[in-house]
Amino acid sequence: MKVLVIGSGGREHAISHRLALSKKVGEVICVPGNGGTAHEEKCRNAVPPAGMTLVEGAVEIAKKEGVDFAVIGPEDPLADGIADALWDNGIPTVGPKAKGAALEASKDLSKVFMKKYGVACADSETFTDKEAALAYVEKKGAPIVIKADGLAAGKGVVVAKTKEDALKAVCDLMDGNAVGDAGKKLVIEEYLQGVEISVLAAVSVKPGDEKNATIRPFLPARDHKRLLDGAQGPNTGGMGAVCPLSDVTAETMAQFEERIMKPTLKGLVAEGMDYRGFIFFGLMITKDGPKALEYNVRLGDPETQAVLPMMDFDFADMCLSIIDGSLGSFGMKWKSGFQVAPVVVSGGYPLKYAKGKKISLDEKKIAEAGAKVFIAGAVEDSEGALVTSGGRVLACSAHGETFDDAWKKAYSAIDGISFEGAFHRNDIGLPGAAESN
Repeated sequence: MKVLVIGSGGREHAISHRLALSKKVGEVICVPGNGGTAHEEKCRNAVPPAGMTLVEGAVEIAKKEGVDFAVIGPEDPLADGIADALWDNGIPTVGPKAKGAALEASKDLSKVFMKKYGVACADSETFTDKEAALAYVEKKGAPIVIKADGLAAGKGVVVAKTKEDALKAVCDLMDGNAVGDAGKKLVIEEYLQGVEISVLAAVSVKPGDEKNATIRPFLPARDHKRLLDGAQGPNTGGMGAVCPLSDVTAETMAQFEERIMKPTLKGLVAEGMDYRGFIFFGLMITKDGPKALEYNVRLGDPETQAVLPMMDFDFADMCLSIIDGSLGSFGMKWKSGFQVAPVVVSGGYPLKYAKGKKISLDEKKIAEAGAKVFIAGAVEDSEGALVTSGGRVLACSAHGETFDDAWKKAYSAIDGISFEGAFHRNDIGLPGAAESN
């Protein structure tokens, strides 16, 4: 089989790597891909033709290459209807159509959906008028959470510990143009006390085939958002992930399935969505059990770099089961042990950082540690050297039968990675490293 993967980050490198491991997959075409997918076995990059949007280019490449199916990584093209366009051109696609993708593209729509179908979540109100939003904050006080309605590349959520911070966030988002049009509508949400986890899941919901509709959760994972050790410093797109989680009990997962996952599935079916892809449940584990913070309509990054290596099954086969409606009976088995995946970032991230820094990878040291490097923000320069192109440059993912073993392997491999300004946290997965409210 030939498979198309859309995206250019670490998540897409991990997806492409996992697909390439399948004996059934002959080639993975990454659009546009990155410096990691360029050298991944059985993978190659392809750039959309000049003058075409990503959606148009993906369709063109898929048809030209005769791909068997496509997997969509990021949220933006899903919201733009890339799955609709591919299906319309006869390309089976793993990724929800635009109607389902709106669950991430609009925080307001997502909250309306959760409330309509009884998904356990934080109380919230939605505002398009700044003065009304400010008055609500004055009434409710702090701590409180302010969310831009639209897609904002992870920059549209403010957890305000003081009323002053909350009022400033409202102004910055609604008329300070902090995130553009995404902040013209705000969802203001109650502050939940607890610790965050991520549950990624496969979804197969096809209109007209309701009896086979299903969501299959993966192992729970945790992303570490703060820049510095001990969950300090500014928020980032993710400084590393660990999977599974020793602090998440079977009872918690059972509560998640009953109070969040099943009502979500009921809603997807009732709304007539063609949702064949992945969903990310951002959860807060509170004293009253898990509550949904948000939906993402794709795999999380960097959680994917920790979760996918734990799979003890053929990822391509699972993708086909999502497409054809047989996901409910798919044999989903997991490795024992743990996966730890710290992220290496550019100096200055998440603010201003330099690009074009040459990356040195000690392949022998990385191999001896038993780790896998997933490239995110790095490309090949004109001479074929790997250079930085983004803030989050790469993740170094390692497996161990115990957490300590996995952690030591991952950090041993990181010692074989260097570039000017390189920075990473030293405590991914350790006690005290997780963000908590």
